[in-house]
Amino acid sequence: MGLAAPAGTACGNLLEECYCRALDLLHENTTPAGILASRRTPAAASRRYTSIFGRDAAICGLGMIASGNAALIETARAGLLTLARCQAANGQVPNFVEPETGEADFWYTGCIDATLWWLIAIAFHDRSVPGRPLGKALELPVRRALRWLACQEHPQWRLLQQNEASDWADIMPRSGFVLTTNSLWLWVKKLYALPAAETIDYANQLLAPFGPGLPDDRRVRLLGHYVRRQADHPPDLYLSFVNFSFWGGEIDLLGNVLAALTGLAPSSRAARMARAVLAFSEAAPFPLPAVARPIEPGSPLWRRYMERHRQNYPHQYHNGGIWPFIGGFWVLLLNRLGMADQAWREMERVAAANRAGGWQFNEWLHGRTGAPMGMAGQSWNAALFLLAFHALCDGTRFTP
Repeated sequence: MGLAAPAGTACGNLLEECYCRALDLLHENTTPAGILASRRTPAAASRRYTSIFGRDAAICGLGMIASGNAALIETARAGLLTLARCQAANGQVPNFVEPETGEADFWYTGCIDATLWWLIAIAFHDRSVPGRPLGKALELPVRRALRWLACQEHPQWRLLQQNEASDWADIMPRSGFVLTTNSLWLWVKKLYALPAAETIDYANQLLAPFGPGLPDDRRVRLLGHYVRRQADHPPDLYLSFVNFSFWGGEIDLLGNVLAALTGLAPSSRAARMARAVLAFSEAAPFPLPAVARPIEPGSPLWRRYMERHRQNYPHQYHNGGIWPFIGGFWVLLLNRLGMADQAWREMERVAAANRAGGWQFNEWLHGRTGAPMGMAGQSWNAALFLLAFHALCDGTRFTP
């Protein structure tokens, strides 16, 4: 396997080994129903990680399809079909499906991003695998999913609204208008030819209310007023969420990366965002922490559920832990912005994160020490490495 790394980049062996081990892990986690979230272990089974998760299977599908490996493409298709069979009558895609029983779970407060990622993966499949359209076979489930999402949308601002703890960061207090969710919603709108301009405009007014001008909408002005009076936030980066009189200032790095990738952030702002994120990445042991400023116990945003399994304390799990799959999206953004040297350096660091603990592909690593944590053998870490690898080596720029 030849790598097209820049001359003098001492990362070829590491990247090649990570690529081969990523393929092996995805094959290991393959089932007839789709890709499991993680390697089968007693600990993973006890926490339902040996299931077909809506967001995980869809995100994995992007890298599995990009690999060009026929068996992995079939597994990606199988997972998307499994999720379609277990779709709720109202159109919501499950949080996860137990492959042995077919039992579907929809989490405590819903799982809005599972539906978004599922739609994204179907469109990505049909763009990348000619002659075998999933969108046509799943036309009715796709329509149901889009209708369900439209029912979660603010009728004037065209942004999705959600409960706390109802996206991938499912023990974080984001609610109302959430950056990650609405970056994905814009992506879906572009893929399915839905009107998107208002989504972009209102997302920028609500989630980045730091500019000199004031919005025309009086309710948007009020929400921004609460933020501007009290927030200490980097002006080039978005808030993680905005609700009535409170917001997220923890600096959601995945959300900001997705905002720049999908075009939620204007092109004039994306490069500034990338430089701001790069500073946080370079300060961490590996790319990329989920948040740059973890929520501390005692903060108004601290919730008791963040103590579950002692996971979400500062610099851990969603509250500042390092997630290698986020690092994959980060590499895609750097590459898209033409920051090739930084993309290759960050790609090497993502591979090193996957190598931690003896190629454990851990779910997450401690945000300060880099110690591998969470479930080993996490599929989306392997899949996003493949997706970023092909974007760099094939000379393509990933475009949502």
